Amino acid sequence: MNDHRPDGDDRGPQIPEIKLPQLNVGVLKYVFGGVLVLIILLTSFYTIEPEETGLVLRFGEYVRSADPGLHFKFPLGVEQVLKVPIQRQLKEEFGFRTVKAGIQSQYSTKPYREESNLLTGDLNAAVVEWVVQYRIVDPYKYLFQVRNVDKTFRDMSEAIMRKVVGDRTVNEVLTVGRAEVALEVQVELQALADKYETGIKVDQVVLQDVNPPDPVKPSFNAVNEAQQAKETLINQAQSEYNREIPKAKGAALQTIQEAEGYALDRVNRAQGDATLFTAIYEAYRDAPEITRKRMYLETMSEVLPKVESKIIVDSDVKGLLPLLNLNGLNTEGGK
Repeated sequence: MNDHRPDGDDRGPQIPEIKLPQLNVGVLKYVFGGVLVLIILLTSFYTIEPEETGLVLRFGEYVRSADPGLHFKFPLGVEQVLKVPIQRQLKEEFGFRTVKAGIQSQYSTKPYREESNLLTGDLNAAVVEWVVQYRIVDPYKYLFQVRNVDKTFRDMSEAIMRKVVGDRTVNEVLTVGRAEVALEVQVELQALADKYETGIKVDQVVLQDVNPPDPVKPSFNAVNEAQQAKETLINQAQSEYNREIPKAKGAALQTIQEAEGYALDRVNRAQGDATLFTAIYEAYRDAPEITRKRMYLETMSEVLPKVESKIIVDSDVKGLLPLLNLNGLNTEGGK
């Protein structure tokens, strides 16, 4: 296609002029105003949950605290709110992490072995996994007194656990001393947290799992089995001792009491006989004939009932033998 230009016109092809629509300044003002009002409204109030407390900062400086509920603040970033869960129990895990919590919780331990490998006081190694449960009681101290308070608190917990475990033998840490270790760590950790003004209250330290290192675990288990067998034998011997010794002591005490009773009876009888003899003697001395006759009668009353055949004759009778049927007496009485 040939372009027809006037003579002497060396300009290129003409670009058509595009006319932009003119913006309505009044509409833009209303739009920007509405957006600004919306931003102001959205940034002028906040809500604190029931288990939280809020710390309000104005240009980065703490000015007040906020209780649970709906509150207002200066908008557009003039005031900021930091929320701290003061009613919730928090926890820090050492030597493991909870991957999935539930009825059958899942844990991960391999990446955190360095936290749980501890040295005991007798230069043995122990794998200690523990949990520190705590609450935030002073939000201001928790946020502003210590930089990176969570990491600082973990470092304090790990340092104190290593110190306490380092003061005990491996047997204490793995067996009977676990409760004492947990309690001592809790007390010392709370004292250190108060000293650093972290605003944290330690509720409990729980030794989740304490084991010897894997390379020596079979030997340690063998030692534990031997110790348990020893304790079993000691308990059996103690049980036998507790059964036999009281029985022997009871028998000995019974024999002693019977002997003492017999001695007391003999003494009392002897004293009674002596008193009776003395009384008879006194009566005999006062009336010899009457006493002699009474003693004779008492003796006869005791002897005669034991005699099977009795023959009573007058003392003046003479020629007694013909009257006695001695054969009959021998046959009947055996005499």
